[in-house]
Formats: sequence, structure tokens, C-alpha cells
Amino acid sequence: MIDFNQLDDLARRLSDLVPPGLRQSREELQSTFKGALQAGLGKLDLVTREEFDVQRAVLLRTREKLDALEQTVAALEARAPGTPPAAPPTAP
Repeated sequence: MIDFNQLDDLARRLSDLVPPGLRQSREELQSTFKGALQAGLGKLDLVTREEFDVQRAVLLRTREKLDALEQTVAALEARAPGTPPAAPPTAP
């Protein structure tokens, strides 16, 4: 999600950069800047920090489970007589 308070602040800062002669239409410029920023950011495929952290945690848990399964398979293969060893896992 986009933090609209930050967009308001950025639009305000951009409108503050406008020369003093054009400041009469400051609110209009601020609104235009805000609309342009929202439109531009809306086209990007962004995720929130929270969503990113959740997916990172899921990936870490999945990696741990995969490592445990690889160890289990290796142990089972070592115990099974006459079974050819499996090919080593490929790196991601």
C-alpha cells in the first residue's frame, strides 16, 4: 500500500520548490503533483514492507524444511543397501 501522508508531504515539498511568482497557484500545483505521484506509483508493482517480510519468513521456513528433507533422504539412502546414491541437489 502507498502511504498517502508521505505523498502529501512530497507534493508539499515539490510545491515549495516553485518560484515565488508562481506560488499563487500553489494548492493547484500541489494537487497536480500529488495526482501525478499517485498515478506513477500506482503503475508500479510494489509491495508493503509487511508483505515483503511475511514472504521472506515463508521462504526461510520453506528452505529449512527442504534442508531437513534432503538430510532425511540422504540418511534413508545411506541405510538402504544396494541402492545407487541420488544425484546431488542442484544449487538454486
